[in-house]
This record gives sequence, C-alpha cells and structure tokens, in this order.
Amino acid sequence: MTCGISCVDKTLNKSFYHLGICIAKHPGYFIIIPVLLTLLCMTGYQQLKYQIDPEYLFSPIAGEGKTERAIVEQYFKVNYTHRFNVGRITRPGRFGRVIVVTKDGDENMIRREVFQELRQLDNLIQNATTTYDGDTYTYKDNCARWENECFVNDILNLDALMDDIEAGQLNLTFPFMFNPVTWDAHLFPVFFGGTKLTEDNIVISVPAIQLVYFVTADTKRQDAKGAEWEETFLRVVGNAEDSGFFKHISVSYFASRTLDHELEKNTKTVVPYFSSTFLLMGLFSIITCMMGDAVRSKPFLGLMGNISAIMATLAAFGLAMYCGIEFIGINLAAPFLMIGIGIDDTFVMLAGWRRTKAKMPVAERMGLMMSEAAVSITITSVTDFISFLIGIISPFRSVRIFCTYSVFAVCFTFLWHITFFAACMAISGYRERKNLHSIFGCRVQPMSVAIKEKRNFLYKAIMAGGIDPNDPDNPIDNKDHMLMAFFKDKLAAVINNKWCKAIIILAFASYLVGACYGITQIKEGLERRKLSREDSYSVEFFDREDDYYREFPYRMQVIIAGPLNYSDPVVQEQVENLTSTLEHTSYVTSRRYTESWLRSFLSFLERNNELLNVTIDGEQNFIEAVKEHWLFPGNPFSLDVRFNDDETQIIASRFLIQAVNITDTNHEKEMVRDLRQICKDSPLNASIFHPYFVFFDQFELVRPVSLQAMVIGAIIMMIISFVFIPNILCSLWVAFSVISIELGVAGYMALWDVNLDSISMINLIMCIGFSVDFTAHICYTYMSSKKRSPKARVREALHSLGLPIVQGSSSTILGIVALLLAQSYIFLVFFKMVFLVIFFGAMHGLFLLPVLLSLFGPGSCLTWTGKDDGSDAEVDDSLEDRQLEKPFSQSYYMQYPTMGINGPYISKGFLGAPYKAYGVDEKDLGLGTSGEDSSESSSSRSQRRQQHQVAAAEEEVVVRESPRRRYEEGWRRSSYQNIYGQDAAQFQAQPDLYGQQVSAAEWRHRLDTHEQQQRQRQRRGPYDNYHQDMDMEMDMQRARRNSHGDVIDLQGTPNSSVDERLRRQGEPPFSAGSGDDSSYRHQPVMAMPPPTGAVPPAKRYHRRRSSEDSTHRHQRWPANIEERRARRAHSPAHNRPETATPSYAYRSSSHHNLYQPNGKGSKHPPTYQYGDYYQ
Repeated sequence: MTCGISCVDKTLNKSFYHLGICIAKHPGYFIIIPVLLTLLCMTGYQQLKYQIDPEYLFSPIAGEGKTERAIVEQYFKVNYTHRFNVGRITRPGRFGRVIVVTKDGDENMIRREVFQELRQLDNLIQNATTTYDGDTYTYKDNCARWENECFVNDILNLDALMDDIEAGQLNLTFPFMFNPVTWDAHLFPVFFGGTKLTEDNIVISVPAIQLVYFVTADTKRQDAKGAEWEETFLRVVGNAEDSGFFKHISVSYFASRTLDHELEKNTKTVVPYFSSTFLLMGLFSIITCMMGDAVRSKPFLGLMGNISAIMATLAAFGLAMYCGIEFIGINLAAPFLMIGIGIDDTFVMLAGWRRTKAKMPVAERMGLMMSEAAVSITITSVTDFISFLIGIISPFRSVRIFCTYSVFAVCFTFLWHITFFAACMAISGYRERKNLHSIFGCRVQPMSVAIKEKRNFLYKAIMAGGIDPNDPDNPIDNKDHMLMAFFKDKLAAVINNKWCKAIIILAFASYLVGACYGITQIKEGLERRKLSREDSYSVEFFDREDDYYREFPYRMQVIIAGPLNYSDPVVQEQVENLTSTLEHTSYVTSRRYTESWLRSFLSFLERNNELLNVTIDGEQNFIEAVKEHWLFPGNPFSLDVRFNDDETQIIASRFLIQAVNITDTNHEKEMVRDLRQICKDSPLNASIFHPYFVFFDQFELVRPVSLQAMVIGAIIMMIISFVFIPNILCSLWVAFSVISIELGVAGYMALWDVNLDSISMINLIMCIGFSVDFTAHICYTYMSSKKRSPKARVREALHSLGLPIVQGSSSTILGIVALLLAQSYIFLVFFKMVFLVIFFGAMHGLFLLPVLLSLFGPGSCLTWTGKDDGSDAEVDDSLEDRQLEKPFSQSYYMQYPTMGINGPYISKGFLGAPYKAYGVDEKDLGLGTSGEDSSESSSSRSQRRQQHQVAAAEEEVVVRESPRRRYEEGWRRSSYQNIYGQDAAQFQAQPDLYGQQVSAAEWRHRLDTHEQQQRQRQRRGPYDNYHQDMDMEMDMQRARRNSHGDVIDLQGTPNSSVDERLRRQGEPPFSAGSGDDSSYRHQPVMAMPPPTGAVPPAKRYHRRRSSEDSTHRHQRWPANIEERRARRAHSPAHNRPETATPSYAYRSSSHHNLYQPNGKGSKHPPTYQYGDYYQ
C-alpha cells in the first residue's frame, strides 16, 4: 500500500482475528443467540402496516403538484354531494370508467345496436347493489350530484336520435352540440375517442366511447362506501365482459382502486417463487461449495449461508416493523437481493478458510479466515449500506421505504454471517480436523492413504478425503481447484496477450458508445400501466386510453390567488394575457375549449349592455353585477370565483383550459414545466393544476435526483475504498469502474425498455454499492501484489478472485430469476437492472480492469516496452540478486497447490525478517553460487589451495568479523522484532521453507529451538559425532521426500536447495579464506589457533561465488550424484584421518545463506513439519 491510512485495515484484521478465535472456542453461543434474536424480531410482523396508495408511494413527498392542489382546495373545495363538476375535481375520488369499442371491427360506434348494448351496460352498472356496514345501496343512492341530480352520461341520450343519424338527416358537430330532443349540451371530447371529422367538424366515425361514474367521497364513510361500490363495479363489468354478455361491444374498465389492486397483486405474484428461489439457491450453493475431497468439501455450509441470509432478512424486516415503518410490496424484492449478498460473503469466507493450513488448530484457522475475509465482506456490506442510505433521502416514499428495509437487511446479513455462519464454519472445521466425511460424518482415509492401501474406485471417488497427519503436504491430498487453475493459466494468458488486450479495449469502447446512445434515449416517468401485471384487465384499458383519448387528455385549472380588483381594466388585461399566452402554446387547444368566467362575463355584458344597463366601473358594482347576472347557482362558473367572508372582494378565481395531443410521458413533462413557467412569469399570483400533475412531478425530479445520487455515491464509494484499501491509484480505478458501470446500466436499461422512474431509481442507487464489489477486490489484489511483472500480477489477481467473482455473480443472478417470472413491471425492472450491474461488474473485474491495470498500473513500463516476461520476480528483490540469479536447468521445483504463497527468500526473510536486515555485504549472491560445486574435481587442487589458507585465515577473520556481527545482529533483532516486539499481536503468519503459512506461536517455537541448537553446537567439538551425522545424511539422501511427501529423484535434481541445506547440517564450519575457491574447503580447526579477539572458526561465514564465476575457470561438478560419490571416494580428501575435515561437493540454489552450519554437527537435519499440529 503506497499511501493512505492502513489503521482501518489493521484494526479490522485484528478484531476479526480475535472474533474468529472466540467463535471457534464457543460456537454454540454464536448459533443459539442469532436464532433467538431472529425469533424475537419476527414478532414485529404483528405491527405490519401495509401501504398500497400509488400517490403516497410514487409521487414526490413535497412535489409542486401537491402545493398547487393545496391552493386549489383552499379556495375551491370539491363538493361531491351537491355541486360536483368533473372538470373541476382536485383528486381522482371514487369512480368507475369504461371504454367501449366494437367487436366486429367496424370503427363507427354510432349505431343503434351498439347504443342498445351501451344502455344495457349503463343499467347493469347503475342497478348493481352494494352492501357496506349493513347498508345496501346502488349507484343512484351514492352518486356524485349536481344540484341534486346524479352525474349521468348524457351521451347515451343520442339513442333518441339514432334513426336520424343513421339516415344522414342529422349531423353531429364537434366538439359540442345541443340535443334537439332533450336539450342536453353534449361535450363530445369527454365521451368520444379517436373521432374522425370532416373539414367542417362534422363527425364521420367514432371508434370508442367512454362512460364515467362518480360516487361521493366527501367524508371517510362516504369514501369507504365508494370503495366498496368500486369493488362491485369491477366485479359486475368484469363478469359481463368475461361471460360474453355483449355481442357487439367490448368493454375495458378501470376504477380508482385498480392501481391499489395491481400493487397488491404484484406482491402476491412474487410470493410463490420464494420457496423455489430458496431451493434453487440452496442447490447452487451446495454444488459450488463441494469439492472432490470428501472431507474438505463444504456442501452444508453453502446451505447454511442461505439460511443465514434468510434469518437475517426476517429479523431485519421484523425490527423495521417494530419501528413503525410502513411495508410495501416492492420490499419483497429485498430478500432475493439479500440472499445474493449473503452467498457472496459465504464464498469469500469459504475461500479464506481454504487458504489456511489444514494442519493448524481450528481456532487459529478461524482467526486467520476471519482476518482475511474482514476487509472483503466489510467493504461489500459498507458500500451496500451507504448506497441504500443515500436512497433514504430520496423524495419518493417508495424509494425511502425500500431503502430503509434494505439498510436493516444489509446490517443484519453482515452480523449474522460473522456470527451464525462463522459458528457453523467452526463446527465444520472441527469435523474436518477429525477427518470426517462432509456428508455422512464418518471417519475416512486421505486419498494418498487410500491409494497406498489400494482401496476400490468407489471409495476413492466418494469417501476419500482430507490430509494425512503424517504427510500433510502430500500433493495428492492438496490439489488445486480446477477452475482456479483455469483462471490463472488459461484466462490470464488470454488477457496478457497484446492482441486480446486491444480487442478488450475496443469492446469496452463499443460498450461506452452503446451506453451513451442509450442515455440519449431515456424516457422518464412511471407510466400507470406499468404498475399492473401483464395479464391485468387494466392493461387493456390503459392501451385504449392511449390509443383514443390522447387528443384531449387533461382539463387543467388555472388558479389566480389573492385579492384583486377585477373591475380594474389592468387586472382584466393581465388575466386575458395569461389566458391567451396559455392558449397559444402547443400544449393547449384553441380558446373555444376554454372556460373563463371573466372572459364570458365581459362578453355577455358587451352583448347585452343596452338591455341590462349595468355599470362595472367600481369594484362593488362589478361584484354585484357578476353575482346577479352571471354567478347564479346553476351556472358552473359559480364554482370558479371565491369571495371573502362578507362577499365584498374576490380573493381567488380560476379558469379552465384544455390540453391537446399529449402523446407520452416526456411530452407530459415538457407540458407541465412550460405551463408552470408561464404562470410564474405572469404578474398575477397564478398556478396551474390537474390531479395527475401530482404524479407528473416525478418526471421533473427523477433525473436530477438520480444523477445526484449517482455522483454522491461514486464519491463516497471512492472514499470508502480508500479507507479500506489505502491506495490512491486503486481508489481512482474503483471510482472509474463505478462511473463506467453506472453509465452502462443507465444507458442499456433505456435500450431494454426501462424508463427512468422511481422504481429504476431504486435500482440505480442500489447498483452503486453492487458495482464496487468486484472491481475493488480486483484492484486491491493487483495493487498489493509483490510481483514485478504486470502479467504475473494479472495471474495472481485472477487466481485469487476469478472463481469468487463468477460464483458471486452467478448466485446473485440466480437469486433474482424469480423476479423475472413474476410478470410484473416493478420486479422485471429489478431483474433487468440487477442483471446489468452484476454482468457489467463481473466483466469489468475479469477483463477490463486487469487490462487497464497492466497498461497503466505498477510496472506498466514493462508492458509498453515489451520487456514483460511474465516472471514471478518480486519487486523487493535487489538488483544484484536479479542479475546473479540463474536457475539451473535440472533444478527441482516444488510446486505448491495455492500457486501464490511467497517463499522465505523473497519479500519476507526467514522468521519474518526483512531482506535489508541481513546487510548488503553479507547476503548470499543468489542461486548457484556454491563454490564447492564450482571447484576442480581433482583432489590435488584442493590440497594445493590448503597451503594458502593458514595465512589468509588471520586476515580474513579480522576483515569479516564486523560484517558477520552485523549479519547476526540484524537477523536476531529483526526476528525478535517481528515475533516478540510490540507488533507481535498483529504478527501475520509467514510462509515457511515450503511455502506453508505458519502461526506466530510456531515461529516463536522455531526461533527458540534454533537458538538452543546453536548454543549446544558451540559447546560441542567441531568433529563430534561427525560420522554418525554423515551416515544419517546419506540415508536421507537415498530416500528423501519433499514437503508434499513425494520422493525426490536425486539423479534428476542434484541442484535442489533442499539437498544442499540438508548436507550442510552435517558439515563442520568453514575456515577463513581469501574468497577464492580454496576458502570453501573445510580446514582442521586445530591447524591454526585463532588470534586474540578473532571469531572462532565455528562462527565464520563466507560469501560464495556465483555459479557463473566459479565455472568460468573450473570444471563444474558432475550433475550425476553417482559420479559425484565416485569422485568423492577417489579424492584424497576422502581418505583423511578422522580428525580432518571431510571435503565433498555441494551446491545451493538458495537466495540467502541462512542455513550455514556452525561446525558442531547436529544429529538431525532441520525439518519444518512439526508434529504439534497433529495433536
């Protein structure tokens, strides 16, 4: 980590480490307590408050339409009982509507047989009986009235003129006409839809006719009775239509409760898929958590991950209901999302468990697993929590309620997973430690033992598993995951190819072009029909309404609030200018459709001034004249003027205008915005209103609110990623990925027929958190890698996270498949948008980010210059080591299954000491620098060199004394600092010689044992038990196993650093030398007494030549071990007396000379397979 604050990361690791140990020691408490808390919180379902009011949920809380409605209702409250006018309502109220078309395909509804069936339909509706609270009534008993007469559909009175109309003797003039028989004033735009006219506005044909029925809703009881009547209306009309009662007409119907019913149906349609989704997710989790190893397989843990997420969601919802938060049907999408989040955490924790060593105690493994998974699951939960928290400040209640429940669910899912699920993992860990079968629970044999004992195929395929305590590193029992190897070897090779990088970048550019184009095609607003199911009766009604009644859709009210002197010509001119300006817009039809009391009154006075002899010069004269001659009770204009209490001043007035040709939601948004601006620019205190404007306000708010939430979310996500992953470059790449993914989701959702509305805004806000998960982890793994090569970093990142990304994305998509089957637009939007964000996030994590990081990340200069060889060299390796390190062609390579654990010779030194602690002067020169192997094979050359060693030894002791002390002091201080220092509590397990992770306690034990052996060797003679050590060494060389239990072929791998270290344990100390080849021969200690102050020969260490220098002038030692032994047998040094130091060839491929013998001859070569792990 190059910069930032790592205290959060360290604190999380330390806290989760101790939590894991605590859970491992007491798993029962962490299972019982979450279960009891879940049951306790579930009692909150008794406090359920179910909300289905569309206006309450989907209109802005403080929308401008609600402010305008409050102004209208302040001055002109609707009276359904006595003075109801359909054009002047402020709320939808209680009503029933039918749109009728012909069945025979004839688009003309003006026919006798059609009107006869319309009369039958009208009688059926008006005579239907309804019962509420013991009161039985019909429509006529509860209808909205004007001057004590029910609101009726006077268009049906045309049946008296049908003979004349069909005969062509009577023409219908649009938009209104007087009935010569009944003297009704028929307003055809209210009833006729899709009317075809001649140039003289004569009606040619009428494809659709609308009938409307309003009931009273002035009081709560009237509203309840009206709601019950609506139920009867929907039932009666629905039965008549479904039964084929009508032969010539087809009826579609709608009521104010229809949307309530549809929202409730949406809730019910998704409930049956809960069980199937849980079964599908459980099966997926069980399969993906299984392995070929019957012991290390974790099928039941996959199932417990689902159960943990379900318990957490149930508890969270119950607690939210206890807090009095209303419940809505959209909340039922949250459990599917929480299961996906929970399963992601399950995979992360299981991956952390598999990366621990099986030979560790369960408590230690749990601590390491929790410590490793701390950042991953915490950053996922925090980002999801913050994204939903942003949604709580939304102006839409549906978004607020959903995000509030989701915030509770995310928190509980996180807590339940680090307690309940972690306890289940601990119990599974104890089972695994006992080598019990993951399904049957019986003790089984490891695969290596089963092969040795020649067990049958069925046993090895089903029962064998686990590790052998006597050989825990056997590669047969530690196979790498097949898919993880695929991501490391196959996919990484494809991504690292320069042509594939170009293809990926071009594909990403195409993706951005498509996203930008999609953004230009976004439609805003939640259409009413999309709140209904696809098979709902209301869908047909909405379709017919859009087809036939978009020409004259809205009757809008313009309110002028505040006291004004309407007798003043200036005021009259201002009102007229406002009216004319509105009429001349493209959204409003001509003045013939306008209802203005002032314009009509002034026109009336102008036509009848001589007859009336009325004066309107003063305000009081104007008021008296208008009350006497114009605002009489039977005139609808009487509803448009409001006087003060003593009726001496007009304090408010209104006029009505007619909208025309409003085609879609974008057109509606433009209309509302422009008409409101005209009213604001007027010198009058004017406002415009329609009951649907309350819903249209979402069109104005959803875009800026969504954009604001996305920008704020991206900034917060970058800050959070920097806090948890303190690397500024990583944070910038995360922010870039979030913006790119959100851009793609917003663009492609429009191309996938998803509007920008309150439902999609929920998903956009939610996607902010989801888009961080995959990208942040990939960036962190790549940036924290120690590899110099970008190709190696890509391999390491994909090996670690390729499989978890695929598992997590697949589980989330499977979890929301049920939403696709619900046949509801609301849940379909959830499926589409979550699918987009998960798919784009996975593609960014698996393909785009590795390419961009390799081109613009650490070490990218190697990519651009073409010097990236893909080696696994570490960035901490010194330049000298990289120059001198030359691997042998026949060296033995011990492959470790995890393929990514650092050895003790790279960034971390032995016992955790950093490389620089050893001192530059005293470090080993690298691979293949053994001088003994580079010396001449002739024993005479060895004897000749001995003549110069006595004189050179005295000088060499003085020269090398100080560096040697620095070497030992640096090693001891660094080791103790890492193990016993103040940071010991945060000591992380380091790789041992074989790449195995070991605990801090193990390192302390090894250091203590090492120092005890050093002290014992110093007290012994240089040649004590030498022959015994030699015999033991030869036996080990004949059949030696590596860390996995495989027998090493010494003939094929004579250069192994393991061989050299094991041989070195049996050798006496090196004598002082001048640095040439002779200085690497063992010399008798007694031949030269050390000078005063000199270091004893047992503590002398020498730098070895590199294999390149040593073989420049001398013949290399034969690679064949038998030939080596033959030469050693004929060498004069082999026949030395017992007191002489034997001389035989050896070589080392190690980076550092950390295992130089001290000359006292230990009895056993060092081993790092400690038996205390198997106790």
